[in-house]
Amino acid sequence: MFLLICIIISAFFNLPSAAAGNAAAQPKSIFILAGQSNMSGRGGVVNDTWDGVVPPQCSPDPMILRLSAAAEWEEAREPLHRDIDVEKTCGVGPGMPFAHLARRRDPGIGVIGLVPCAIGGTNISEWRRGGRLYRQLMARAQAAVHGGGGLIRGLLWYQGESDTTNHEDARLYKRRLLRFFNDLRSDLLSPVLPVIQVALASGSGPYVDVIRKAQLELELELELPNLRCVDARGLQLEPDGLHLSTRAQVRLGHMLADAFLGITAPLPVQSSGANKRCNSFFLDLFFRWIR
Repeated sequence: MFLLICIIISAFFNLPSAAAGNAAAQPKSIFILAGQSNMSGRGGVVNDTWDGVVPPQCSPDPMILRLSAAAEWEEAREPLHRDIDVEKTCGVGPGMPFAHLARRRDPGIGVIGLVPCAIGGTNISEWRRGGRLYRQLMARAQAAVHGGGGLIRGLLWYQGESDTTNHEDARLYKRRLLRFFNDLRSDLLSPVLPVIQVALASGSGPYVDVIRKAQLELELELELPNLRCVDARGLQLEPDGLHLSTRAQVRLGHMLADAFLGITAPLPVQSSGANKRCNSFFLDLFFRWIR
């Protein structure tokens, strides 16, 4: 009898983890992570070597998944872009702290599915509709929706450092970025998809302020509802002076989550009736026994 009760208690307390193990099959709140190196994550990377430090705000959680390069859902772990941005060493990015804070602030958001798409060193023109990066993003977005179901809830976008080196690229940046956002929303059939972009903290060339001005102004464009811009200027950089540190990436992830939650209403918490019945059964049986 004692062994039976132990099994029952164990089953009861393991119900949440068992449910989390089925997270890949549950509908997800899907977020696309796109842009260049500071989105793919270089936190903790010095001289092309990642220090392996994962802060608590980036720790794995069974209810936070990522879409692998093979388009399969798996438990998200840093570095999120390890098999996507493969030409450089990846470290900590803003995706995991974003997901943790979003889940804490909005329990109804359920399982979060992160879709890494960022590639370091890419120019905005490389993200134009029809280009390789755009096609890859669209293919991964579609795979995310069809691979277990879910809804694309937002785009997290951090890009522009590469456009600071050339005056013409900087001059045309706002127009190209606006077209990219509009094309993406149109092709995802989501005309008011929340887009949270990051205003640069750094750049590769002399036109950082031109790019920042375009990014900050774009939030005011009336034709782009649900666009928010968070400013990374002032966040700590790695010794290379270009990439955000691990600490800064955690802060940025929280800024992105705050911005997203500021334009979306919290979702109702979804409870499983089956789990409730199981919990009630095990508790009733246990308390009958101890009486």
